Amino acid sequence: MLRRLAIASVLVTAACAGQKAAGPAQAASVQERMRITNQPVFDVALCHPRELTLPQPPNQAVLVGALITARPQVMECLVDPKNRGPEATTKVSVKTNVTDQAATHTITGENLTPEGQKCAQAAVDKAVPLQTLPQGAPPVTAEAQFIHELNNSPSVTFGINEGSDFSGTVRLAQPQWCDCYAPFSTQAPPVLTAKLKLMKASPTPADITFEPSGSTEGDQLAACLKQKIAALPVTLKSDELTFPHRFVHFHAQATEPAASLPPELRFYQLELVRGQRAADAAIAFGARANAAEAYDAIVAKYQKTQDWKLIPELREKCAALVKAADGWLAAIEAQQGVDEATLTLVKSLKAKDEAWAEVETASQTTLATTQKELETAKQRRQQDEAACPKERK
Repeated sequence: MLRRLAIASVLVTAACAGQKAAGPAQAASVQERMRITNQPVFDVALCHPRELTLPQPPNQAVLVGALITARPQVMECLVDPKNRGPEATTKVSVKTNVTDQAATHTITGENLTPEGQKCAQAAVDKAVPLQTLPQGAPPVTAEAQFIHELNNSPSVTFGINEGSDFSGTVRLAQPQWCDCYAPFSTQAPPVLTAKLKLMKASPTPADITFEPSGSTEGDQLAACLKQKIAALPVTLKSDELTFPHRFVHFHAQATEPAASLPPELRFYQLELVRGQRAADAAIAFGARANAAEAYDAIVAKYQKTQDWKLIPELREKCAALVKAADGWLAAIEAQQGVDEATLTLVKSLKAKDEAWAEVETASQTTLATTQKELETAKQRRQQDEAACPKERK
C-alpha cells in the first residue's frame, strides 16, 4: 500500500573518488547517476504514543483492539534491516494470554531475527500494558498479526550505494528525534526536502539546506532536523556526494486533517488513522460487552431474590451500560468520519486519474460496512436504554 513512498527514489550526480582532472567529454564519464533509496515515511505517532487504559477486566475484543493500536511501534521495528531476515515478507504474530495468575504477550514470527523479535516484544509490552484477571476468572486470549513487505512497507536496506546508506542512517535515527516532532501531537507534519552534501574529508555532513516548507511550523521542524542530521557520522569513499533527502511524515494518532500533505499522501495518512479508529471501536465494543455482562448479572440476582434493595445497583449498572454503548457509538462514528473523508478524497483523485476507480469501489464498500455497524450499535443502544429500570411516578 505504501509502495510509492517506500521505494521512492531520486537520481543524483556524484563525483567518483580517485579520478584525475579531465576535460568536459571525459568529465561526464567520471560521474555516476545514483538511485537514492532509504527515504521511507516516518510515523510521528511513535513520538506521541497513546496512553492506553483498557477496560477491566479485558475481554477478547478489548485485547484485539489494543493490539491493533501497537501497529506503528511494531512496524517501526521492521524498518531496520537487522530485525528482518533475507526474505521479502516478514510476519510478526502476537498472542496475548491473560489469566488470574499472569498476563503476557508472546511474539513469534516469520523472517524475524532475534533482534527483531526482541524489538517487537518490547514495543508491544510498552504499548499494551496488561493486568491479571480477578481470581477465578476464565482466561482470555487474543491474537494479531503484522505483515511487512519489503517493497511496500517502510524499509531501510543498506549496501545499495553511499547516498542510500546515509539516507538509511537518517531514517533509522528519526525515532530518536522526537523533540523535533513535539509540536505535531495532533496532525502530520509537512513534507520536507533537504539537499545534503557529503564529503570524504568531513566526518559529518558538509552542508544541509532545506527548501522552504511554506509554513512556520514546517520551517521550525526543518531547522531542528538540520541540527540532528549535522551530528550524524559520514563515511564516504567518494570525494563528494550531493543529493536530496525527502522527509515524508504520517501520524497514525492524528486528530486533525493533514491539510499540508499532497492528496495521494493524504490517502495513506487516512488509512493509518482509520486503523486506529477501528482499534478504538473494538475496545469500545469490548467495554460495552463488559457493562452488559455486569448488568445481566445483577438482573439475574434481582430476579432470583426480588430484593428491592438491589434496585439502586440495577439503575447504576444499567446507566453504565448505556454510557458504554454511547462510547461504542462515538467510536464507530469517528471511524465513519475517516471513511467518509477517504471516499471524498479518492473521488477527487479518480476525477484526475481513472486508476483510482478500484480504490473508490473499495472505499465505498468500507464506508457501507461501517454504516451498517453504526446502525447495529444504535439499535443495541436503544435496547440497552429500554432495559433499564423505570422510575414509577
